[in-house]
Amino acid sequence: MGESIGDITVITSNPKGVIIEGDIIPRIIDEIPIIALLATQADGQTIIRDAEELRFKETDRIASVVTTLTKFGAKLTGTKDGMIIEGNTLLHGAVAESHGDHRIGMMIAIASLITNDPIELHNDECIAISYPTFFEDLDKLIENY
Repeated sequence: MGESIGDITVITSNPKGVIIEGDIIPRIIDEIPIIALLATQADGQTIIRDAEELRFKETDRIASVVTTLTKFGAKLTGTKDGMIIEGNTLLHGAVAESHGDHRIGMMIAIASLITNDPIELHNDECIAISYPTFFEDLDKLIENY
């Protein structure tokens, strides 16, 4: 509603660990769960700081991301205001809970595309809060890949 839209061009690369902090955090606060997932696949360590606001979203998103990605085999640690994520991690399937948080649910669904085993996502209906056609669009992307 009232948000800008645009086209995105995606090219492959070898992601590298980074430090994400400061002024950019408010602009990407809702994307941090998916960035954390990406960081599990990057070369090196990713550090996210200055994101304490995540503790006060639909869930404590720092704790939810750490708990969920740890279930999948990721190596990461929550901090007071972010997380430290080790890259180059082979993820595996597990049963995962969205905690009623649409951003966590979408992160889990995307994680299921890169795990060796299936992920069972519970409480996925919360994704419709922000993206009602998420699963339909994800299926289209998979079909066209």
